[in-house]
Amino acid sequence: MGSTKTQIATLVERTSRFTILVKLSSKQAPDVNEALKKEIVKLPAHLRRSLTWDRGLEMTLHANFTVATGTQVYFCDPQSPWQRGTNENTNRLLRQYFPKGQPIDGFTQRQLNAVARQLNERPRKTLNFATPAETLNGALTG
Repeated sequence: MGSTKTQIATLVERTSRFTILVKLSSKQAPDVNEALKKEIVKLPAHLRRSLTWDRGLEMTLHANFTVATGTQVYFCDPQSPWQRGTNENTNRLLRQYFPKGQPIDGFTQRQLNAVARQLNERPRKTLNFATPAETLNGALTG
């Protein structure tokens, strides 16, 4: 969430830590549903089997999302951010690009893609210093 109540959705693949950032026009369920559907279907089906979401109302259309994408949606327990550890860590990394209190409504999807590219090309200790992009590519070419 930005200071002007604007938001970015983060889709993070658990194994590779590959990140997709999604510009949202609002936090309303229909807008979030459409934006996420548009982005998640770009991934191969075996990489989008499930999505773990916090308990926000923006995913009230999760059944429609599942039917449209084949992606099962799971919800975390209340006050249990550790159930989305990879995503929470990614959100922390994003604060380097989008400091708390900074408006984010001026960023375009193209700019968000550039930030995601930087994150995906950044070596991670949890990946034995490989990058998320390299790890995802390895999973795809197997």
